[in-house]
Amino acid sequence: MARVALVTGGTRGIGAAISKALKEAGFEVAANYAGNDDAARKFTDETGIKTYKWSVADYDACKAGAAQVEADLGPIDIVVANAGITRDAPFHKMTPQQWHEVVDTNLTGVFNTVHPLWPGMRERKFGRVVVISSINGQKGQFAQVNYAATKAGDLGIVKSLAQEGARAGITANAICPGYIATEMVMAVPEKVRESIIAQIPAGRLGEPEEIARCVVFLASDDSGFINGSTISANGAQFFV
Repeated sequence: MARVALVTGGTRGIGAAISKALKEAGFEVAANYAGNDDAARKFTDETGIKTYKWSVADYDACKAGAAQVEADLGPIDIVVANAGITRDAPFHKMTPQQWHEVVDTNLTGVFNTVHPLWPGMRERKFGRVVVISSINGQKGQFAQVNYAATKAGDLGIVKSLAQEGARAGITANAICPGYIATEMVMAVPEKVRESIIAQIPAGRLGEPEEIARCVVFLASDDSGFINGSTISANGAQFFV
């Protein structure tokens, strides 16, 4: 029987590529989304992947959503915490609302997503937690104090969960994408995009599928001894 994977923010951008790649690898996939019903409907029509709507910033919604996925598809053994938002502003102009919205989704959202699934993984003696962090959580970024803080915090979550879950057969790992050719990045002015690419030794943006392939490996049985690790997928732009 195929293992069940939940991907948050799984209907667009990197998340959509992850959902598709996991399905192609033989997993039963549930893709969560927050608000874009049209995109979710189109995604399901194109891929056949079931979609589920809830906000990762809401613990009770995450718990109820996960329960629905398990009722429909079976126990969730793989969770990919990919959902994230930006509310960029220089620190002196950043509002408390901009801070809290990003923290609630990108950091607390990882807790909300994983926590309801953790007991089941412990009982079954198997689990794969993959958190999508960011290059900017490793190096920081102008006008992203909120975002960088959450993505750095996600790495702390992974390192701690790895230690707690190891004896129960659970791994927790992070991927830090660099600049990827998603709809959001491709929408920036061409000159800005060229300046970004100029900082990447590989000379190009990454592709969502390149991040997805990392996730597929970390979700597999073959990755059992890789735990608490961070994969930097950024075209050699930044090293830790």
